[in-house]
Amino acid sequence: MSNTTTKEQNSFMKMWKNFSEKHPTVAQFIVFFILSNGVTLLQMIMMPLLKGAFEMTELVKVNFQIGQIGKNFDGSLYYIFNYAAGSLAEGGGGGLAYFLAVEIALGMAQIINFFLQRNITFKSKSNIWKAAFWYVIAYIIISIGAAVLQGLYKAPIYNLLMNTMSLGGFGETLADFVTMFINSTISFWVFFPIFKIIFKNEAE
Repeated sequence: MSNTTTKEQNSFMKMWKNFSEKHPTVAQFIVFFILSNGVTLLQMIMMPLLKGAFEMTELVKVNFQIGQIGKNFDGSLYYIFNYAAGSLAEGGGGGLAYFLAVEIALGMAQIINFFLQRNITFKSKSNIWKAAFWYVIAYIIISIGAAVLQGLYKAPIYNLLMNTMSLGGFGETLADFVTMFINSTISFWVFFPIFKIIFKNEAE
């Protein structure tokens, strides 16, 4: 590494330190944004892989529709978690296989995100078990909220990319990415203020 590069890095670090001291919340949001996007990318890679693996099991034939809270515009029942039995390619909802793929990918991503945000973004020294407890509570509430919203866009996105645009298997994979991106975006905007609360710089 050249001396010029080292000087540039030192200069950038000094400038960033000054900026962080003057605008701590903005600096935290920038780091939060960068780390969250990295975790989202990992999540978008894991989800199709897990979905493909689970689809090779009998779980795809297991109906998983719970939390009925009304009806859709067409009169069909509206579920918080709506994963009808059968593969998406055959007109089903992916069954328990799809549900597990989504939730495991989200869960793994959020565990990684928890430690990255705590240690890097907020540099928190608060009690880790207390923070983890409230993080899990927030994650469950947000997951349920995101699932409710997913009922509005999941089916139309898959139908558009797989059938209307006749993209078949590629359309299904593309729809996986789109739905996971929407889900991650919802989590992104909700989690920042929550992190500000649970990752306070209090001594353990």
